[in-house]
Amino acid sequence: MSSSFGQAFRITSFGESHGGGVGVVVDGCPPRLALSLEEIQRDLDRRRPGQSHLTTPRDEADRAEILSGVFEGHTLGTPIAILVRNQDARPQAYEHMKDVFRPSHADYTYEAKYGIRNWQGGGRASARETIGRVAAGAVARKLLASQCGVEVLAWVSRVHEIEAKVDAASVTLARVEANAVRCPDPQAAAEMERRIDAARRRGDSLGGVVECVARGVPPGLGAPVFDKLEAELAKALMSLPASKGFEIGSGFAGTRLTGIEHNDPFVPGPDGRPRTRSNRSGGVQGGITNGEDVVVRVAFKPTATVRLAQDTVDRDGKAVTLAAQGRHDPCVLPRAVPIVEAMVLLVLADQWLRQRAVEAIPR
Repeated sequence: MSSSFGQAFRITSFGESHGGGVGVVVDGCPPRLALSLEEIQRDLDRRRPGQSHLTTPRDEADRAEILSGVFEGHTLGTPIAILVRNQDARPQAYEHMKDVFRPSHADYTYEAKYGIRNWQGGGRASARETIGRVAAGAVARKLLASQCGVEVLAWVSRVHEIEAKVDAASVTLARVEANAVRCPDPQAAAEMERRIDAARRRGDSLGGVVECVARGVPPGLGAPVFDKLEAELAKALMSLPASKGFEIGSGFAGTRLTGIEHNDPFVPGPDGRPRTRSNRSGGVQGGITNGEDVVVRVAFKPTATVRLAQDTVDRDGKAVTLAAQGRHDPCVLPRAVPIVEAMVLLVLADQWLRQRAVEAIPR
């Protein structure tokens, strides 16, 4: 079903933006993994609203509750259910829009598909659904870190026309979290913040790009043909609200190079296995990881809800003018950072478990 993701490490998210709560069920996590509520809450705190003047003012603490699957600080190997209750829902703020299709939202398409929709903040189409993904991603983060030392870190690399100068190999969490934009380039971050705040004040919004690196990924994850790792990552990241583009490694810029310029030459590694001198492949060759850093980028459109008046139509096809109300991010990028990390973590955890099944067969 469309609310489930993964095979060996499988998640199912649930809940609506202005309903009783949102959450996730994680199935396939191995038993005896040390896991605390604090580790899950740490990632949720980075995603939650109201962090700064650059985000929606919706006042949600987003406190997680573990309902099942963890006992005395360790996973049981059974489904892990995590719930976050909605505390500051204001469905009445959307009453005036219940019969109007908001431009570039899922209002019309949901109604075209199901014949019914939750008009209170978009229901399942709301980015609040990603709480479940981030909570599940925190479980995947602990699993990968404890079993193979994988580290996944994302940051804002572009907002509108402002591009950060960042070396993916040297970015640290401290640098990412040093400012409200979550951009490790301080000079670019200051200009990004200025532009986001200006868009907020005039009732408009901005888009941009989140870049993500996965370090310590072992070689051999992914599979040929339909289950290539970049295909799995693309599906995961393009499933995020407001995502509009995906790149891995050199991405579209690689089309400007020749073959000899783009290839990653192999060299002997210190541990005896081959390494590559460059990493234009983004850590994936033939759909399978080669042991180098996996580097991806995700493009996010400007937030669809703006306060400026827009032309649209209602359910009867009548032309109307809409000036949206409610609490929305003028730019989704700062809060998208932990969500991008979560989806990369979920893909890698699923692929790592699937590879273990392959390696269980004697060679």
